[in-house]
Amino acid sequence: MSLIKSISGIRGTIGGKVNDNLTPLDVVKFASAFGTWLQNNKNKKDLTLIIGRDARISGLMVNSLVTATLQGLGINVIDLGLSTTPTVEIMVPELKADGGIILTASHNPKQWNALKLLNEKGEFISGENGAEVLELAENEDFNYAEVDDLGKYETRDDAFDIHIQQILDLPMVDVDAIKAKKYKVVLDAVNSTGGIAIPMLLDKLGCETVKLYCDPTGHFPHNPEPLKEHLGDICELVIKEKADVGIVVDPDVDRLALIDEKGEMFGEEYTLVAVADYLLKNKNGVAVSNLSSSRALRDVAKTHSSKYFASAVGEVNVVNLMKEKEAVIGGEGNGGIIYPELHYGRDSLVGVALFLTHLAKENKTVSELRAGYPAYFMGKKKIELTPEIDVDAILTKMEKEYQNEEVSTVDGVKIDFENNWVHLRKSNTEPIIRIYTEAFSQEEADDLGDKMIEKIKSLI
Repeated sequence: MSLIKSISGIRGTIGGKVNDNLTPLDVVKFASAFGTWLQNNKNKKDLTLIIGRDARISGLMVNSLVTATLQGLGINVIDLGLSTTPTVEIMVPELKADGGIILTASHNPKQWNALKLLNEKGEFISGENGAEVLELAENEDFNYAEVDDLGKYETRDDAFDIHIQQILDLPMVDVDAIKAKKYKVVLDAVNSTGGIAIPMLLDKLGCETVKLYCDPTGHFPHNPEPLKEHLGDICELVIKEKADVGIVVDPDVDRLALIDEKGEMFGEEYTLVAVADYLLKNKNGVAVSNLSSSRALRDVAKTHSSKYFASAVGEVNVVNLMKEKEAVIGGEGNGGIIYPELHYGRDSLVGVALFLTHLAKENKTVSELRAGYPAYFMGKKKIELTPEIDVDAILTKMEKEYQNEEVSTVDGVKIDFENNWVHLRKSNTEPIIRIYTEAFSQEEADDLGDKMIEKIKSLI
């Protein structure tokens, strides 16, 4: 169906033809490219990589191919087996490895898989480094090891324990406060590895866990992206079980969505808002999200006399700005929490621990907590253009058209009006302008999107 080569890794659908899908040959080629890139850039002979995977049906096959390829290059492999994206990220520096590969297509459907590439800090490699890996893959410039120099292979089964203990040790996670509340939690882990890791964490926090789709078979019972339209089952179960909160994670456990005690969505955008509210209440600092995330984070930062900054879309961009501004908290509006005191990566586990601490200390229900935040609504539209139209020129015209407003050109054009905003971004793959809006009502957000489409058409 498709093979998408990007600076952050490679993803595609299993089966089909080489170079069109993620076939065994493509897996070997890109694993070879990343391994070779590491060898070219490290001044040491004995390299070690950490590998972990979500529960996708193709995971074991892809894992076997990647592991054998790296050993063939003479690189040692520590295989975590079924894991989560944040767990692999934490284990790379923990085990002093030279990098890592996470085998997951995140929230994509079951036919997809991917190789996500990490540096020695356990962070996604930079765009510049990614481009170098892609060039090596294109040229197939690989030199495999002689038989006496093949890489070693070992497994570890303590990664979740290490990850969870690091979370419990964080000063801002109040285990006793959570335990005292004896929360009842319904968990939808979409039959992937969150079904292993999150219950382990909740158990340590003294919570009762009701499991829904927690069997790590890789057979996703619904679309794995944690959006409202996919989550009817857990919303019903929260009410039936009289639970305090519902927790939803995607297959690789880097996105966290919450359900209140009435079976209503807390709102993916508001996972980060709530966690930031707790942290900034206790420590003045900086919050960071991307330009397409809710204004509610800026509002909450302001109430705590803290600063807010927005990066270009993409986790690498958020992390870079967080480091530059020495942010206390950051992330993306898709439920991705990045807490630098633990590590620079989206992490649902630390998100759960910080959210439950906040909930316990506020002594409120989840719906009461949510009611305390500004209510915004988002709209997402797109305008399709013919290939000969210069999208960049249109965006430049839009910037000029609204020059008297607060305009950012960090990533496309974002126009901040007094009561709403619009973010116009060019698609990297097709002649499309994506139009994100936010306002005080859904109708207003959608109307703003429609107005922008008309304005763009008038400028063509």
